[in-house]
Amino acid sequence: MLSDRPYAPACDNNKAPILAVIKKVFLIPGMVLEIGSGTGQHAAYFSKQLPHLIWQPTDKAESLPGINAWRSHTGHKNLKPPLELDVTQTPWPILGADYIFSANTVHIMSWSRVEAFFAGVDKILALNGIFCLYGPFNYAGNYTSASNAQFDVWLKQRDPQSGIRDFDALNQLADTAGLRLYKDFAMPANNRTLVWKKLV
Repeated sequence: MLSDRPYAPACDNNKAPILAVIKKVFLIPGMVLEIGSGTGQHAAYFSKQLPHLIWQPTDKAESLPGINAWRSHTGHKNLKPPLELDVTQTPWPILGADYIFSANTVHIMSWSRVEAFFAGVDKILALNGIFCLYGPFNYAGNYTSASNAQFDVWLKQRDPQSGIRDFDALNQLADTAGLRLYKDFAMPANNRTLVWKKLV
């Protein structure tokens, strides 16, 4: 915790590598819906670095004061006030978005919430829009590192319904939502950024 703002070291560690990816795919001016904005650090950083985008942070109600603190600190005009969003509730509090971004969310959700997440993306994301999902993922049921395997054990001890998700299962949800995989970027610390494009 900073003097007036929540702080997560992981956000500082991964913000530059994530920015390098989203700069390649969030090219045209438009609205970004961030799902699970957490502390608000990513929203503050990306809105500054990507002034051609309007950044809409969202999270559960308890996270909104911290996100607002980062917004007040930055003063970026393209960073909108955060909205409360629970992926299982419909309708979502935004009518549409050109881009959707989410970091480190699906492994802390139950699978039913992950399904609701992708169903919401289907409704909100514009045709030809881009969805970027950052985090650790398994491939063909296998961990990509020993540290990810240990992290998964920790997640499931904390909440048995959570856990590192398998790429194939996520890509199947994406396919149902009219999304087609555009790129799978390798990231530091055994993470990935999955990028889908809305084609249907």
